[in-house]
Amino acid sequence: MEQTNINRTKRGRFRNLEDMWIRMKRNKLAMLGLVILVILILVAIFADFIAPYSFNEQNLANQFQKPNKDHWFGTDDLGRDIFSRVVYGSRISLRVGFISVGIALIVGTAIGAVTGYFGGRVDNLLMRFIDVLQSIPDILLAIAILAALGPGLANLMIAVGVASIPGYARIVRSSVLSIRDMEFIEAAKANGSSNFRIILKHVIPNCLAPIIVQATLGVAYAIINAAGLSFIGLGLEPPTPEWGAMLSGGRSFIRDYPHMTIFPGLAIVTTIFALNVMGDGLRDALDPKLKR
Repeated sequence: MEQTNINRTKRGRFRNLEDMWIRMKRNKLAMLGLVILVILILVAIFADFIAPYSFNEQNLANQFQKPNKDHWFGTDDLGRDIFSRVVYGSRISLRVGFISVGIALIVGTAIGAVTGYFGGRVDNLLMRFIDVLQSIPDILLAIAILAALGPGLANLMIAVGVASIPGYARIVRSSVLSIRDMEFIEAAKANGSSNFRIILKHVIPNCLAPIIVQATLGVAYAIINAAGLSFIGLGLEPPTPEWGAMLSGGRSFIRDYPHMTIFPGLAIVTTIFALNVMGDGLRDALDPKLKR
């Protein structure tokens, strides 16, 4: 009997995913964002084959070249190929975005699920901590963490991830509060399931829709925050080809050689656009009110 219920649940979830994909395909803008994101991921994976030069290959005889057939995006003040650096920069920016969101997602989901399910003193204690974090702007909290830990890729991902935890914790807690008293949770308790099993197998799976949407949009915010931190010198150190650091390096020459900032800026804008429209499409596809 229990196995039959499990199989029915699995079939129901598969149908829900299929319905979601059908609604997602109707949103042309969301599909455009998905295509752009897939292309960016492929560029990051195959950067070694796509980039014509090494990201740190210097040639002072070629410095400040404008876009041409040999250097599609031109060169910077050290003669490095900007196209190659933008391509390799996709690895850094996407890695920071996804891993930072992963940190925030795991910690925030755990806090939100525990506080929403148990309530009481546990809820008061953990949510007051979340309130303290949320009272500090994300970028300022990330700056404070980086100031304590120092620059570097790992520290940057930790800083951006920790600064994003409150948003995930509150979204998950709100979802858990709305389902913890439903009949299937009571049935699981009556069958002798532990609280940990109920949270893992029943509560969190029913909160996935808002989590997925928040995570998709969160990657965009993480990339922006990481670029901003690198822009002010608290992110990755040279010669790492991070888009925000490239913007910072080119701002001194923006009047005479604007291509040094235009192309890294366009990379950031394109990535954020793709993630935002895809996140909006996922939100609409997962909205129960749109189901037919």
